[in-house]
Amino acid sequence: MVVRRALVAGFAATAMMLAACSTSDGSGGGSGGGNNEPAKSGDVRIDVITHGAPGDSFWDVVKAGSEKAGSDLGVDLHYNSDPDPGGQSTLIDNAVADNTDGLVISMANPDGLEASIKAAVAAGVPVITINSGIDDWQAFGAITHVGQSETVAGEAAGQQLSDAGATNAICVIQEAGNVALEERCRAAASTFGGKMKNLQTDNTDLQGSQSTIEAQLQASDKIDGILTLGGDMAGAAVAAVAASGRDIPIGTFDLNAEVAQDVIDAKLLFAIDQQPFVQGYLGVTGIYLKVINGNDIGGGQPINSGPAIITKDNAAAVLKFAQGGTR
Repeated sequence: MVVRRALVAGFAATAMMLAACSTSDGSGGGSGGGNNEPAKSGDVRIDVITHGAPGDSFWDVVKAGSEKAGSDLGVDLHYNSDPDPGGQSTLIDNAVADNTDGLVISMANPDGLEASIKAAVAAGVPVITINSGIDDWQAFGAITHVGQSETVAGEAAGQQLSDAGATNAICVIQEAGNVALEERCRAAASTFGGKMKNLQTDNTDLQGSQSTIEAQLQASDKIDGILTLGGDMAGAAVAAVAASGRDIPIGTFDLNAEVAQDVIDAKLLFAIDQQPFVQGYLGVTGIYLKVINGNDIGGGQPINSGPAIITKDNAAAVLKFAQGGTR
């Protein structure tokens, strides 16, 4: 697996330079002014609307990236989230009604958001999707998608567990109906050398999820590998394995400070980091460039923010950023 962090960092730097040039030379389009004048930063409103649940450490990082971009660019940034597709659609509709200049949207449930996103695009509001929705952003009319290929990331995770010698694993899905999570498990199973079955848990009830994982371990002594799909759920899996008294390799998607430390302490085998700060930051930056200069980033392709594989070899290098809430 080739990690393209340099590419992502280079894109971010290029985007910022383009933004600076656009505002300084007074050229380009945008939504501000009545005489074809470009919009000024302070006149630009950008709404970031995700499916993140309150208290989810992953979405806290997406929010931090969005707000950092909003601060750096001097725009009027609004961040809202709702894990319910109906509620998220309402947030999108409300932002359009409030004359937002652009939308950054995560699409865990594309079918539930399709009508609202297409209506926004039809109203002339530029949209960039982030995190989930890599298979649907073009059909819905978005400029690009910032995230990772869940297929590529899932295949990498399955191979990592296979290389650790696991032959009978569970893949823990923490959000029902999230198409990206389902694809991670499917892809992981395709490269895993043994048997992998899905286990449904609830990311809003980590204690209950820990009990569910413990019950699975008690029910079968053949389980010798666990893959979780979120940083908070990884902690529940680590606690469940510790309670079982067994030595079972655990891999996870996503990163937070606890995950990084658990990788260093060998409680977790690896973490697959899709770099949520990048998703929030580049999503907002891409909309900004569209509004003030008419730019369409991505060249008709999604922009990869990951996967970056974190192991004991490199976990210490990212720990300080995770502790600061940006990884």
